[in-house]
Amino acid sequence: MKWFSDHSRPLSDRPAARALVAGSVGNFIEWYEFGVYGYFATVIAARFFTPEGAGAAEGLVRTYASFALAFFFRPVGAALFGRLGDRVGRRPVLVLVIALMTGATTLIGVLPTYATVGALAPWLLTLLRVLQGLSAGGEFGGAVSLLTEFAPPGRRGLYGAWQSFTVALGLLGGAGVAALLATVLDAGQLGDWGWRLAFLLTLPMGLGALWLRLRLDETPAFRSEAVREAPPAREVRRAILLGAGRVMGWAAAGYTFLVVLPSYLQNTLDASFQQALLATVLANMGFAVTILPAGLLSDRVGRRPVMLAGAALVVVLSVPMLNLLQSDGTSNTVKGAWVFGAGAVVGLMAGPGPAMLSEMFPTSVRYTGLGLAYALSNAVFSGCAGLIITESVRRTGNVDVPAYYAAAACAVSVLALAVTKNPAGTASWEEADAGDRADVRDVVRRDRRGGGRPGPLR
Repeated sequence: MKWFSDHSRPLSDRPAARALVAGSVGNFIEWYEFGVYGYFATVIAARFFTPEGAGAAEGLVRTYASFALAFFFRPVGAALFGRLGDRVGRRPVLVLVIALMTGATTLIGVLPTYATVGALAPWLLTLLRVLQGLSAGGEFGGAVSLLTEFAPPGRRGLYGAWQSFTVALGLLGGAGVAALLATVLDAGQLGDWGWRLAFLLTLPMGLGALWLRLRLDETPAFRSEAVREAPPAREVRRAILLGAGRVMGWAAAGYTFLVVLPSYLQNTLDASFQQALLATVLANMGFAVTILPAGLLSDRVGRRPVMLAGAALVVVLSVPMLNLLQSDGTSNTVKGAWVFGAGAVVGLMAGPGPAMLSEMFPTSVRYTGLGLAYALSNAVFSGCAGLIITESVRRTGNVDVPAYYAAAACAVSVLALAVTKNPAGTASWEEADAGDRADVRDVVRRDRRGGGRPGPLR
């Protein structure tokens, strides 16, 4: 799909740069929090989900069940906020989403534990996780729409990749804060109150993100969108399902290697908290290194070839990598290199993924469509990753479960990516978006004459 000619100059550098920052910062906060929750899963399990006399493994399963529940509310948030975003604009909905996300995450940092309020504690935590799931469902569709609709010609892959890049930064930020707290505090202090600091840090970050989004312009593509007949609902549904299949491997492998890894290493391979965090940092560093180059490469060779390469590599390498981590005879340097490589392979899918989803939907349903495709995939294959892996290992004793899980999901993505045509009717949507080129330029010229102020919101 081409909105603008690849040989034309960027429509406006300043609004595009502002959108890049404002669109990415909310995503950083979202994944910082989800990373922190995953890194402190064992601590949260002990404080909220493990009554006296209950086992640690049982508490961890309940913690991941709460984690999964938040993901299942993502599609609800994607549908709700996506509908609003396609009607009233990307900007006001993204402001609402970041406010909700910041408030819910900050409140986790002050929640009473099971020892204080009994069975009410896990219910309060789960309620806040639900609010986070709703806001996260509205974040992705809006942020990716914002980034790709402001992207200069021929750079949607690179601009969309910033959404995934801030996932890596958020997870790394969460891991860094968790590692710092684990270093400067002893185990008792970390379990009693130190973990709360990681969640409370969201408040100043969220206020900064809110300020940036309040100063944001509406996207030219949205403001120039003429009133036209909506695409057939059946075609939209088919595109959503195909999109979910295409990012299924990214969702499953990403959460398996980047978030669930710490608790798996601690509970299954008897690694220390610090060792598990180090492995996670290495995986996220590999993830971060490849995202932007993968997005840029997809602008040259296409989205599907780059994503196919990443999904196929996960299918082939997951089991050998996990077996290597389990081996006592392998040096830590070699293990670290493999973990870094696992994150890098996930980055090959995450870099082009946002632009690929964006290009499957026209402007009039883009926020809703791409948000639902991503949220549905993540609800099942990210949100359930910790629960499925932990419970399966506990029941079967098979320590290779994480590798099988990631490889199976990526195998499905390979098949979905091999589909050369989008659902019937999608091509006509792409042609319609290409016709918006002159209208978009008119909007930008009006903004420039008006001093660059945000245009009216519909």
